Amino acid sequence: MSIVTRNNIMFPSLMNEFFKPDWLGGSENYAATLPAVNIKENETGYHLELAIPGKNKEDFNVEIDKDVLTISLETKTEDEKVEENYTRKEFSYSSFKRSFTLPETVDSEKINASYKDGILSFDLPKKDEALPKPKRMIEIGK
Repeated sequence: MSIVTRNNIMFPSLMNEFFKPDWLGGSENYAATLPAVNIKENETGYHLELAIPGKNKEDFNVEIDKDVLTISLETKTEDEKVEENYTRKEFSYSSFKRSFTLPETVDSEKINASYKDGILSFDLPKKDEALPKPKRMIEIGK
């Protein structure tokens, strides 16, 4: 809350107080948020997970350009409620864009994606030449 002094009288700025997110059901955090990301590596590839609940798989735009995986989303909703004495209309916009530079070892032609229970998952397999070679014995010659 900001305090405004006029003619040596202090009072809260009503406009600042009214438009605070608490009045509209939001939080104090005005910054846009990005989904949480987990990246795991194993012998055969990488697994990438983004926590994005409440969306549909059709909402996502996923593309690869020059070894950069870009995941983006933009949704908007409108809710209108008409009662006897008033009309309430609410709008909601949601968007983000995340980019990941893929290692040279990833085979971008074999990337798979799925969306289940609010988790957008990617399997990023390694190229055959990047996979670990099996252990072998080497004979010592003469």
